[in-house]
Amino acid sequence: MKILICDNMALCTDAEVQRLLPLVSAQRRETALRYKHTFGQWTTLQSWLMLRELGLPDKPWSYNEYGKPFLPDGPYFSLSHCKTGIAVAIDTQPIGIDIESYRDVSPELIEHTMNQSEQDQINASDDPIRTFTELWTRKEAYVKYLGTGIAGLPGNPRQYLDNTAGANIVSKTTKNYAYSICTKQ
Repeated sequence: MKILICDNMALCTDAEVQRLLPLVSAQRRETALRYKHTFGQWTTLQSWLMLRELGLPDKPWSYNEYGKPFLPDGPYFSLSHCKTGIAVAIDTQPIGIDIESYRDVSPELIEHTMNQSEQDQINASDDPIRTFTELWTRKEAYVKYLGTGIAGLPGNPRQYLDNTAGANIVSKTTKNYAYSICTKQ
């Protein structure tokens, strides 16, 4: 497993987008330029270049029925971005990664997305926002590992970490964000 994190978001400029465009394939350029804002363009380009740095071949991506990108001949890869960072990972087996900035969350969102045990952890925490964010990245990394995304799973997101048999999830927190990586156990 190889992972790269970029948290130098000061690089997100129009000039940097223009500098990166010739460094990627036509498919990646087209995808990046579909975004109207610099942030979407830059994170798309930067995440692709980070994946290439980790050794992902420069081949066109395919997409599964849930929109998860993949290379038919491997390796497996996953990517994520937020306002404070970009995270990418590759491996020889399925992998999911998620990164999220800390932000205020409503009690309704916590109740909707977290099971009772997770809600108890958040409520008992000295830093409930950090705890919520870490738990959320774990859920996202897991469903990316599965290849479904949250939209591809039936029911309520509260249940997603109730049964992760066969998966290993590792989480990290920093000053500005939390990220989680999910791999096969």
